[in-house]
Amino acid sequence: MPRPMRCGFLLLASCCSLLSVAPGWACPARCECTPQLKSVSCHRKRLTSVPEGIPTETRILELNKNRIRCLNAGELSSFPMLEELDFSENVISSVEPGAFGNLFSLQVLRLRRNQLKLIPAGVFHKLANLSLLDISENKIVILLDFAFQDLVSLKHLEVGDNDLVYISRKAFSGLLSLRELTIEKCNLTDLSAESLSRLQSLEALRLRHLGIGLLEDQNFRRLGRLRLLEIDNWPLLEDISPNAFQGLNLTSLSVTFTNITAVPTAALRSLGHLAYLNLSYNPISTVPRGSFRELTRLRELHLVGALLVSVEPQALSGLRQIRLLNLSNNLLSTLEESTFHSVNTLETLRLDQNPLVCDCRLLWILQRRKTLNFDGQPPMCSSPLEIQGDALHGFPDSVLFEYFTCQKPKIRNRHLQRVTAREGQAVSFQCQAEGEPTPSISWVSPQHRMITSKSSGRATVSPGGTLAIRYAQVQDSGTYICIASNTAGNDTYFAILTVKGPSADGIPDANRTSLLGEFNETSHNDSRVFIKFTLDLKTILVSTAMGCITFLGVVLFCFLLLFVWSRGRGQHKNNFAGEYSFRKVDGPTSASGQGGARKFNMKMI
Repeated sequence: MPRPMRCGFLLLASCCSLLSVAPGWACPARCECTPQLKSVSCHRKRLTSVPEGIPTETRILELNKNRIRCLNAGELSSFPMLEELDFSENVISSVEPGAFGNLFSLQVLRLRRNQLKLIPAGVFHKLANLSLLDISENKIVILLDFAFQDLVSLKHLEVGDNDLVYISRKAFSGLLSLRELTIEKCNLTDLSAESLSRLQSLEALRLRHLGIGLLEDQNFRRLGRLRLLEIDNWPLLEDISPNAFQGLNLTSLSVTFTNITAVPTAALRSLGHLAYLNLSYNPISTVPRGSFRELTRLRELHLVGALLVSVEPQALSGLRQIRLLNLSNNLLSTLEESTFHSVNTLETLRLDQNPLVCDCRLLWILQRRKTLNFDGQPPMCSSPLEIQGDALHGFPDSVLFEYFTCQKPKIRNRHLQRVTAREGQAVSFQCQAEGEPTPSISWVSPQHRMITSKSSGRATVSPGGTLAIRYAQVQDSGTYICIASNTAGNDTYFAILTVKGPSADGIPDANRTSLLGEFNETSHNDSRVFIKFTLDLKTILVSTAMGCITFLGVVLFCFLLLFVWSRGRGQHKNNFAGEYSFRKVDGPTSASGQGGARKFNMKMI
């Protein structure tokens, strides 16, 4: 008997202990409860409303994946201790103002994947401690003014995958603490700079799957604390304004899956603090020299699947701290060492899935293949045929200079070309070269200007190296230099052009008056226009008469000067001298002397 009594006492003590730990935790029917966490989970129970019997001390309430249609005012007011509330994946179409009243401790609210079309003002009233709000994947068409004004502590807001067509200018008013904002899969065609400017504490902004076609000037003004900006899947985006990122201090920027066709160099100039840049999956064919020269702190650059054909020498100049470069899945045949500011800082290189030509231009990679990280995807040789498919890091040192070689350019058909033409005629010079890799052809004009295949204006260079000059002018005369160059060196060739003036009959060519622009050999449209005057008999007579009048006027002026000078000199006497002589005067002798009176004469010299 004593032993059964002892067991019964222990069982009673255990039950009392359990009740003391979790008093009042009578779990609602069809729900799962965790008393230690004060959590109630009622997901996938086909509920049409908030079930009865939920303990008032509940902190975590999960009602996701049910059939709840609306949230009425005061329906949750009996759970003041709630910290997390999940209504995701229901069929909620309306939320009345005051539905979340009395939930002063609520920090996380999820309303994802419902049927909400509008967020009325006052719905989030008194949720001053809410830090995360997810209203994504609904049918919200417009964000009204002051929709979130009571959420002063909100840090994360998810509004993506809605039917948004418009965001009111004051929709984000009150979000003083918002750190992250995601807007995606909407019907927005414009981004209001004024609405975003109210998010002055924003640090991360993700804009995905939008129908916006242009990033305008100062779209993100007043977002001085923004550090991460992600622009992804904007198929209509073809241009980025030079001042689109003005005022930002970004450290991470992604512009992916758009239709921009060039590196937005002008827009990147103001991002001196940028450390991460992703321009992948844009139809960018070339990276010109100096494209990132202002990004001195950039450490990672991604240009994956961008249809890149070439990365020009010095394209990465200025990137003094580059650590990772990802150019995989492009159309590159090579990547020269001269592309970089310095390859010594590079740690990871991705060049896989490119049709690489393994010659001397890739020798710098082989020299660093033991220390350079290829991230498990080493680049492969596409040519020459003998080593096609071989990985670069697998070549032994003994064969490096057997395959990875280049041939210096050599210009074919070097006989001197000397052309004489009249003004207005078209002129061309041939220049063809061979070498490995294929040399690039450029010309230097008599004015020492470089003419390349990218030049525009009257002088252009064809892909085959032919220099063509339309509407030749006298000032085009001189010696032209063809330069064929590749990694192994260069070769030069000269051609002489003489352009004569109009024909003797004075009749100009029909085409000569239509275009009189100077060379525009550079890519900056640097042109000058010359105006041509015709000298006839009347013009010559008028000019001669004007010249004669001018000459006679000068002569008359000189005579006047001489006359004034001579008059002035005649009136001025430098010195004079006097002398006297005695003359005898007939008549009586005066009392004062003998022989009559004396006279005094003076003479000026």
